[in-house]
Amino acid sequence: MQELEKKLNYTFRNQELLREALNHSSYANEHRSAHLHSNERLEFLGDSVLGFVTAEFLFCQHPDLPEGDLTRIRAALVCEQSLYEVAQKLGLGQYLKLGRGEEAGGGRERISILADATEAVFAAVYLDGGIEAASALIHRCLLDAEKEEGVEERRRDYKTALQELVQRQADQVLTYHMTGEAGPDHDKTFQAEVQLNGLPIGAGSGHSKKEAEQAAAKAALETLEET
Repeated sequence: MQELEKKLNYTFRNQELLREALNHSSYANEHRSAHLHSNERLEFLGDSVLGFVTAEFLFCQHPDLPEGDLTRIRAALVCEQSLYEVAQKLGLGQYLKLGRGEEAGGGRERISILADATEAVFAAVYLDGGIEAASALIHRCLLDAEKEEGVEERRRDYKTALQELVQRQADQVLTYHMTGEAGPDHDKTFQAEVQLNGLPIGAGSGHSKKEAEQAAAKAALETLEET
């Protein structure tokens, strides 16, 4: 655990909290005789701690933004993909305790499991060191300036922007089609294409169908704006 603590830049007084944060429910279920707790309760708490710290940060950072914009930025900052990226940087997957079935099914790389574990770790730090320690960790992992600039790209609604652009002319019809998918079930990549009046104008991919459609819309916008 010392290796992970070094990555977190935090030393636990109560090591059991960190261990619990890494116990997936599948592992706890397989070891009921040991009376282990899964990380689900910590994940629940961590979600709220993360939401509060992020809301406070945005409230202070952007005094002129209305509530709607603050909500959208917060949602992008704390989304599953962002938490998964944090877990990847910390190498959380190698420290997880998984049940045999989840291990065999690729759970160590599953986006949802890693995102949940990240929230559980945030909660463990909060319970061990208080809100200041948790806030410092969340700022290091998620709320630096570079991350927020990157999230601005993620939160843009390219589908709406594309719709508004093409509607400047009458009788324009946009349609989206899924063109393929690749990868294992726990880490699929989807491909989408957007068509204007039946002709393809953009394609893109993402870890969900919604992300793929947004990527296709972004590509279409770039194409149309160049013409």
